[in-house]
Amino acid sequence: MAIGPPKTLADFGTRSIVTHAIMILGFIGAVASALFVEGDVGMVSFVAFVNFTSGMWICQSIHSLGNTAAGVEYDGVLNEVLQYVR
Repeated sequence: MAIGPPKTLADFGTRSIVTHAIMILGFIGAVASALFVEGDVGMVSFVAFVNFTSGMWICQSIHSLGNTAAGVEYDGVLNEVLQYVR
C-alpha cells in the first residue's frame, strides 16, 4: 500500500486546475458573503474569503515558479482546460 498523492495529481496542469478551482470557490464565497450576510459577520466572512483566495493565488504563483525552474513546459491554466475539452 503506497502512501502519497493520487496519481491523477502527478501532472502539473491538473494540479493547476485544482488550485484555480479552489480560488474560484473562495472568491464566490467572498462575493456571496458580501451580498447575503449582514453586519460584522458578513464583513469578517468577506475579508476571510478574500484572504484565503489571495493566499491560494500566492501558492499558485510559487507552484508555477517551481514548475518553470524544473524545465517543464506550461502554457497557462486556460490552455490546460482547453486540452481537457478537446
